[in-house]
Amino acid sequence: MEFAKPLPAYLVTRYHGWKATSYEENKGWYRRLATEGQRPRAMVISCCDSRVHVTSIFGADQGEFFIHRNIANLVPPYQPDGDHHGTSATVEYAVTALQVSHLIVLGHSQCGGVQGCIDMCKGQAPQLEEKTSFVGRWMDILKPKFQLVQDIEDEEQQARQFERQSVVASLENLMTFPFIEEKVRDGSLSLHGLWTDIGEGGLECYDPNSDSFSQV
Repeated sequence: MEFAKPLPAYLVTRYHGWKATSYEENKGWYRRLATEGQRPRAMVISCCDSRVHVTSIFGADQGEFFIHRNIANLVPPYQPDGDHHGTSATVEYAVTALQVSHLIVLGHSQCGGVQGCIDMCKGQAPQLEEKTSFVGRWMDILKPKFQLVQDIEDEEQQARQFERQSVVASLENLMTFPFIEEKVRDGSLSLHGLWTDIGEGGLECYDPNSDSFSQV
């Protein structure tokens, strides 16, 4: 394991600062979490983008959210083929084992994954079309939704609308999981679609009745 290096000094310093302050001041709470286990009420599926900070947006404490992050906050359709499915496994655990009450998909502005999918759909990203591109194959999940925004001439507006469609696509795919559909139907689980504007701090929620997003 010669390739594993020591933690960078700035992270070591930050850790010691956290241990001496936040942890020390809330030691009982952390020990309770460790001994009693997690009981999150909600799962959040968000993008890997470092600018998307779910716990900050909602002022959440440790133990409140079960969080899964991937490229462009996408959920693939239910596909029990015996292969490796990280997102599907996380969703399964959250719903069947932790029995969360809310499942939130959070999209965001200036999403690089969504822009990559736009470039693919326009034939401008041959590298993502390669079978060896993990990002490209992952963004194939979103490709069918491009027809809904392909006629938008303004590129920025097109990207913002496609980011919202990534949320809708994930919500639709979540409902293909039998254990999710069952819980949604009996009212023990609710699905929520959100989109946040990083620069403005805005948050929009998806309304399936109007098939649109509105400010929270």
